[in-house]
Amino acid sequence: MKLLGSIGLGIFTAVLFAAPVLAAQPTVGLGTAHSYAVLGGSAITNTGPTTITGDVGLDPSTSVTGFDTVTLNGAQHVADAAALQAKNDLIVAYVNAAGRTGTTVPAELGGSTKKVGVYNSLDATFAITGTLTLDAEGNPDAVFIFQAGASLTTASNSSVSLINSAQACNVFWQVGSSATLGTTTHFKGNILALTSITVTTGATVDGSVLARNGAVTLDNNVITRAVCATALSATLAPTSTSSGGDQGSGSDASFMLIFAGLAAGAAFLTVRRIDFSRR
Repeated sequence: MKLLGSIGLGIFTAVLFAAPVLAAQPTVGLGTAHSYAVLGGSAITNTGPTTITGDVGLDPSTSVTGFDTVTLNGAQHVADAAALQAKNDLIVAYVNAAGRTGTTVPAELGGSTKKVGVYNSLDATFAITGTLTLDAEGNPDAVFIFQAGASLTTASNSSVSLINSAQACNVFWQVGSSATLGTTTHFKGNILALTSITVTTGATVDGSVLARNGAVTLDNNVITRAVCATALSATLAPTSTSSGGDQGSGSDASFMLIFAGLAAGAAFLTVRRIDFSRR
């Protein structure tokens, strides 16, 4: 009986302290823009064979060119109500990401490892040369926000690597002007740019390229909208970086953990009460 009580107390204590960790940094809600892999303002231009998984939207312009060589696994919205709503939701998300309080770091992110949090650039620009590693430390709901007041640029063959349950759906790049992904870059996360986004030859994006006012330029790319795995299933496989399911905050998993902890605590108190009555 004492052993059962000790186990119950241990579970109750561990869950009570662990549950709040799941929501350490709230995500950036994209609203209806969440379903878009590509979203632009003035134009969307493509060259060569490009594969897009997710919706494509443009508003207020109607200038979409080069899509005869695009394989689109999603819907296309051009200057319609859906595109307008997505653009409005993008504005809200952009302001949200830009308004977070973060830690100032050097502009060059390549060769570094970043843990959950908000990061802003020392000189308003971010660059990635080589590999940037994002470490979620086993928390599938870990959110990473990078704030570049001016620009985001990646060198050729650079990459963003996700480890220990980090998910591309929870990575956000708020860019005050324009973003350019170098050739054959392997990029992770959602780019929210005020002006334009250029994805150069052979670059891949696990996430989305969302430009508020300017153009999105593509060239022989693979762009796959990032979808969050559920918090519970991702917890069972803490090293997974794959996507599946709908985007969520993990609140259901947190509730289940808290409930389990409370139940364990109640069992502990009951055992202690029975044990005491027998003395």
